[in-house]
Amino acid sequence: MSRFEFPKQMNFYQGKVRDVYTINNLLLVMIASDRISAFDVILPKLIPYKGQVLNQLSAFMLERTRDICPNWLLTVPAPSVSIGYKCIPYKVEVVVRGNLCGHAWRTYYNGQRILCGELFPDDLKENDFFPSPIITPSTKASEGHDEDISVQEIIEQNLVTEDEWQQIENYALSLFERGRQIAAERKLILADTKYEFGKKDGKIFLMDEIHTPDSSRYFYAEGFEERQERSEKQKQLSKEFVREWLILNEFMGKEGQTVPEMTDEWVEIISNRYIDLYEAVTGEPFIREQLSEEEVYYKTLDALNNIT
Repeated sequence: MSRFEFPKQMNFYQGKVRDVYTINNLLLVMIASDRISAFDVILPKLIPYKGQVLNQLSAFMLERTRDICPNWLLTVPAPSVSIGYKCIPYKVEVVVRGNLCGHAWRTYYNGQRILCGELFPDDLKENDFFPSPIITPSTKASEGHDEDISVQEIIEQNLVTEDEWQQIENYALSLFERGRQIAAERKLILADTKYEFGKKDGKIFLMDEIHTPDSSRYFYAEGFEERQERSEKQKQLSKEFVREWLILNEFMGKEGQTVPEMTDEWVEIISNRYIDLYEAVTGEPFIREQLSEEEVYYKTLDALNNIT
């Protein structure tokens, strides 16, 4: 998508999957692209409807968690566009884990029993539930890979004050519990997710996307325990299948590695997986919408005029 110019625009930032416009230093316009990233690398092909899935699913979840904590979202003027408050972000990603999977499992499988200051018990299997959800934060890198960090290090490095961290931790665990409840209604398990928080007018706000396939991992609840008992691979809805495909093709974002070829068939499979997840999580049909860049611009402009 082309780079837009909006009235009172002060800054533009292109992230891995989103284009972010700062308006009058008060608002953000976030346009979710069809780009896809894994291992902090943007893959070479666009995934049709991915941006719409992420944007609309995140809006769905933000509306259903407003009673837990304030969030940044004001309006969704177009399928892939959200407008909300500009907050000062904390340079920490708050990763909440209910199950031993993904990065945590890879760490555990390699023999480590401490992650971000959290001690894991022995004799766990991949995807087992933790006794209660844990938080394993990471630094929010502007470039390159995010790094694991403990709560003690967060406080010592003045990334977040101790009082702020207590509030953020409470918010994150409550949001995760709500996400689990919503997932359970759809016969899914929210296994892990990440949240980003910022500050506005002295208050902590939830920022960015929540409970999407890019930020979360879902398992199908039906048959979960039986698969665990048989040590079988769990059926899941997340972006992990893309990471697994990359790992199988010897790519993990490390220097000297080459992204494997993404065929048109594989791109379509990824697109359909994202759509399937949207419908599974929300219980609503996904309506494919293809707006021209001009339509996106003017719908966003109208929304900005109504806000300001």
